[in-house]
Amino acid sequence: MRVLPRQLDQPLLRPAVEPGVGAHALASPEQQATAPAFSGSTGPEEADSYVERHTMADTAKPKGGGTTRSTGGRRRSRKDSPSNIADEQPKVLLEYYRQMLLIRRFEERTGQAYTQARIGGYCHLNLGEEATIVGLMTALQERDYLFTNYRDHGYAIGKGMSPRSVMAELYGRSTGAAKGWGGSMHMYDTETRMLGGYGIVGGQLPLATGAALAISYRGGDEVVMCQMGDGTTNIGAWHESLNIASLWNLPVIFVVINNYTGMGTPVEASSAEPELYKRGSAFRIEGVRVDGRDVLAVRDAAANLVERARSEQRPFLLEATSYRMKGHSVVDPAKYRTKEQVEEARSNDPITAFEATLEKAGILTEEAKQEIADSVREEVADAAEFAENSPHPEVSTLFDYTYATPVANESRRMPADPVFAE
Repeated sequence: MRVLPRQLDQPLLRPAVEPGVGAHALASPEQQATAPAFSGSTGPEEADSYVERHTMADTAKPKGGGTTRSTGGRRRSRKDSPSNIADEQPKVLLEYYRQMLLIRRFEERTGQAYTQARIGGYCHLNLGEEATIVGLMTALQERDYLFTNYRDHGYAIGKGMSPRSVMAELYGRSTGAAKGWGGSMHMYDTETRMLGGYGIVGGQLPLATGAALAISYRGGDEVVMCQMGDGTTNIGAWHESLNIASLWNLPVIFVVINNYTGMGTPVEASSAEPELYKRGSAFRIEGVRVDGRDVLAVRDAAANLVERARSEQRPFLLEATSYRMKGHSVVDPAKYRTKEQVEEARSNDPITAFEATLEKAGILTEEAKQEIADSVREEVADAAEFAENSPHPEVSTLFDYTYATPVANESRRMPADPVFAE
């Protein structure tokens, strides 16, 4: 049996601090006298300390060494250009573009169907986060597990679920991923190992950590990816899950999608440390920040952490900075955003940027662009038609999936049934 807790003689990683004076604050006076000064020009392979790995991994770090804390304008310093595509296969790049466009059109159709009352309940869209989704999902192997929050449609499709089954679930039809009983926030598919879709903020963290514990206990080589929003980093489940994942060396990647606004509250107003990738340092978990607009940067950062979690059997934290194109949900008009902030989100559209990059490189021609657009449009229309023509679940099946296995004395009383049998 594998020993899960960290061994007493295992060296511990130092918590993250800012480079410069603070970087040597943890060392003894003798160590400080002989320690070299931190240099940002050092390559990742030369970074032996957690301090160096932690700060150098930031690909979306504000210029000038500052933080993301806003002084009113909220303009976010970003990487000025996308990743180098010279070494990428054109076919792969076009597939990334198609996946991003598919998620965008799918979510647009979802928003339309919601206003037409074809979709009920809560509904949260991935508009603006397509590059992050495709990059993350590309980094996972088929055998790896995924847990997400309620903004899960794009992740479900990216993990391999059929757009038909996702749309049918949104419509509440029996052909949906959860037989029509889950809805927008509860996508689930054991075949693709997409294990939810959770409506409670942070509800997925303990479960993802438990799945990683099961993998470690059995000696498997799968990895768990646990996606969440920036607001989740302020709740108890965040601290509890990261703490036990670090104590027990569990193969889980905690991914924070930082779109700068937890519902209507700016990150700077809710987190004393707005650079969220540093918040794993309290648990000695290495953190990385990446530009969520850049599908290749996200893919490379995520793939590196996934394979390290697989080989080193320990957790990591990835923060992807992104923009939410709409409000928190489809019924949120986002009145809390200024005109400047709305324009900022629009000007950082990841699909528009990637499209321009591919066109400039001669990879995406007008003919290919139109062909992809038509193919995506047909696929989304097919998913909507399939959902529209699928049957509603039978009322008699309401309790069929309450428990995975039969439970003694399980109540199956319908709302209109008497409390006590006559």
